[in-house]
Amino acid sequence: MKIYYLEIVANDVDAVCELYSQTHNVTFGEGDANLGGARTAKLEGGELLGVRAPMSETEEPIVRPYALVPDIQAAVETAAAAGAEIALPPMEIKTHGTCAIVIQGGSQVCFWQV
Repeated sequence: MKIYYLEIVANDVDAVCELYSQTHNVTFGEGDANLGGARTAKLEGGELLGVRAPMSETEEPIVRPYALVPDIQAAVETAAAAGAEIALPPMEIKTHGTCAIVIQGGSQVCFWQV
């Protein structure tokens, strides 16, 4: 399994970006509208780290690792067959690929296809 995108939802985006910059020597760009305004940094293995603010009053801070899958529709169908709730069906993210989120056992399980 390979993590393609690590999404951090934080109340203080700049503080989290500064901490990662200082502790991991990564450089964040400006907000990417295609990723909910996330400030992103490319990691050494090509993965993407994104830090963004909650997009609604009900969204809580969370860390979501998105696992790279070859067929996102098949991954979501497999998860649903195992009893997972589909929280976000496959959704194309302009210039980034397709993501999806399912909930299994109270945990968000995230997929990404490029």
